[in-house]
Amino acid sequence: MDIKSSFTKQDLLDIGSGKMFGKANGKLPTPPMLMMDRILEISDSGGKYGNGFIKAELDIDPKKWFFDCHFVNDPVMPGCLGLDGFWQLVGFFLSWAGGKGRGRALGVKDVKFKGQVRPYHDKITYQIDIRKFITRPMFMAWGDAVLRVKDKTIYFAKDLQVGLFEKLVWDTGMDPSLDPF
Repeated sequence: MDIKSSFTKQDLLDIGSGKMFGKANGKLPTPPMLMMDRILEISDSGGKYGNGFIKAELDIDPKKWFFDCHFVNDPVMPGCLGLDGFWQLVGFFLSWAGGKGRGRALGVKDVKFKGQVRPYHDKITYQIDIRKFITRPMFMAWGDAVLRVKDKTIYFAKDLQVGLFEKLVWDTGMDPSLDPF
């Protein structure tokens, strides 16, 4: 695949607004739910399983919204936001690889938290190794991921699963029975 292999914050914002892959295709969330500031490298080869990998970063600012409420006088980034960052990146991989449709997290087999992201940290690094990637009958990927703070691995996820769906509808007067799941 001969396409862009790194993305800036502005690129990620453009993807969130539909400018890169199209309005009906894989969009990243926009802030404050966008859980990365840059993708340092993405490839459809290499990584632990030879099927591709993604490396991305999120800058940690003590003013991030979640530190004010999780928890008062004990600020910590919710672990579920790091997990969502993993899913966002696997979904991005699917669109980047040419998939069409809207991304949805489908599950994770195993998650472990061995540390915390605190407001005094500078950044977190995501590393995802694509374990399996299919394009038929739909684009779907499974990956194993780690999140690091100061070169210490603190989150581990096995078998993250994300799919792209071309016929997703939402309850805005459309028929929810058309939803594929």
